[in-house]
Amino acid sequence: MEALATAAAADRLGYDEIWIGEMATFDAFALATAIGVRPGRSALTIGPLAPAVRDAAGLAMGAASVAALTSRSVHLAIGASSPVVVERWHGRQYAATAPLLSATVAQLQLLLAGAKAAPGGYRLRLPAVSTSITVAAFGPAAVRVAGEVADRMVINMCTPRQAARMRMQLDDHAQRSGRAPVRLAAWVPAAVEPTEAAIDQLRRGIVAYLGAPGYGEMFAESGFGRLVELARSGAHPGDVLAAVPRELIEAVGLIGDEATCRAQLAAHLAAGVDDVVIVPATAGDDAGVRTLTLLAPRRGVPGSEADP
Repeated sequence: MEALATAAAADRLGYDEIWIGEMATFDAFALATAIGVRPGRSALTIGPLAPAVRDAAGLAMGAASVAALTSRSVHLAIGASSPVVVERWHGRQYAATAPLLSATVAQLQLLLAGAKAAPGGYRLRLPAVSTSITVAAFGPAAVRVAGEVADRMVINMCTPRQAARMRMQLDDHAQRSGRAPVRLAAWVPAAVEPTEAAIDQLRRGIVAYLGAPGYGEMFAESGFGRLVELARSGAHPGDVLAAVPRELIEAVGLIGDEATCRAQLAAHLAAGVDDVVIVPATAGDDAGVRTLTLLAPRRGVPGSEADP
């Protein structure tokens, strides 16, 4: 199974973390358990998961379950997700996301410490978990929440220049709240010496983000405004895919030969990103092993396993 093979490679190559995302295939907690029971030492970061879909008690129980079953360090990431996932897939309301993110972090902090989230509320039956909480953010309100209450913020599909701006905004909110700087992570698509199949896979992976709030504005800022307009016009996804240029993938990813990819990675780190989360293309590179191997950490750069 590709997801397990990618995770095993990241573990073997010394990546500090394996990120387990959730889309339409695996349940994130189930996949994290399957990864974690295998030999390895990498921490498991589960998410981002939408608190509009999973409440704090469910998230805390899931994290504690994975930690107890695998004996690994387990961390959580939460985020607003998208109207498609929240409303169409799960039938929940997609609204007032920043207050929900803030309240969920506060509840998780209590639950994961072994306390009740509210008088008479749920308390973990499993041991308390030393778990960091990451907030996925792009919009100003979510960045503020991350700076005020989270242990880390994660961004996705950003150029280094945009990441630097997010770093400044995050630091400003943390400082205003009297907190130390909050860590910043960035999910970054990657393909070292990519095949055309790998480029096509990465192009397909970006289509769903083009019209999404926050993402669209970010891509437009990078010079792809017409593509964003097309995505938001209701055009068929196939037509949008056909219009996605390789230059867009290269702007936000680690794409090219090893030296180019390491230079791109260094640019993200120089922009203030603490944790570059490598999301390898697997087309033409079984389980992404070649990319993970060539970009293996020299000083502890976290790896990732996203739900394929």
